[in-house]
Amino acid sequence: MNSSALSNIRIVLSHTSHAGNIGAAARAMKTMGLRSLYLVNPQSFPDINADIRAVSARDLLDHAQVCSNIDDALNGTVLAAALTSRSRELEHEIYDAHMGARVLLEHAVNHPVALVFGAETSGLTAMEVSKCTLKITIPTNPEYPSLNLASAVQVMAYELRMAVSKHHNTIEPVKSLQHEPATLDEAERYYQHLEQVMIQIGFLNPQHPKKLMQRIRRLFSRTRLEKEEVNILRGILNAVEKNLPRKL
Repeated sequence: MNSSALSNIRIVLSHTSHAGNIGAAARAMKTMGLRSLYLVNPQSFPDINADIRAVSARDLLDHAQVCSNIDDALNGTVLAAALTSRSRELEHEIYDAHMGARVLLEHAVNHPVALVFGAETSGLTAMEVSKCTLKITIPTNPEYPSLNLASAVQVMAYELRMAVSKHHNTIEPVKSLQHEPATLDEAERYYQHLEQVMIQIGFLNPQHPKKLMQRIRRLFSRTRLEKEEVNILRGILNAVEKNLPRKL
C-alpha cells in the first residue's frame, strides 16, 4: 500500500465555531498528505481567518465541501470514525489514535472513509457519533484532556502518515468482506426503513423509542455490512410491509 490511500480519507469538521481552526486544520492535513476536507454547518466559511491560518493550504479550503448535515458529509463512505474522548452509554468499538489510523487505512485502500471531529466546545453529538462506525481517542493527560481542534487533526494526520510509512508492506485491503461493502448512506436508508417497519408492526413506540435504534446501529456497525446484505435485509422489510393489513 502507498500514500494514495490517504486520498480516500475525508476529514470532517462538524459545526466548527472558529474559522481559524478550519484553516489550521487544513494546514495540518496538507503537511501529512491529506486533502479531502468536509465541513458540516461551519459558523463562518469562507472566512479571512481561515485563509490566514491555512497559509499555503488554501487550496484545500478552496475545494472543501460544505454540507448541511453529517449524512451528507458521510455520503459514499464505507466507514466513519468519531474522534471523541467522551464516554457514552452505548459505545462503539474504541481504538487509540495509533490503531485507529491503521483501521482507517485498511478500509481506505479501496474505499472512501471519514474521520469526524466535533465542535470546539461541545464535541460530537450523540446523534453524530451514532452515525459513525467506530470511535477513536487520543490519549491525553487525564487531568487536562482538552485538545484544540486543529491540534487533534494534526495528531491524527500524523498517525495516518506514520501508518502509511511504517506499515506500507503490511497494511492490506480488508479481506473480511468478500463483496462490495455497503456505504454508510446505504446503511442509513436501511436503518430508516427498519425503523419505519418496526413502528408499523408495533415493535417500536415512536413516542418512547428509548435507545432501540442506537443499539441496532451499534450492532450493525460491528458487522461491516455488504451491499448485497443490505439489499437482502431491505427485501425482507419490503416483504413484511406487503403482508401488513391495509389501513382503511
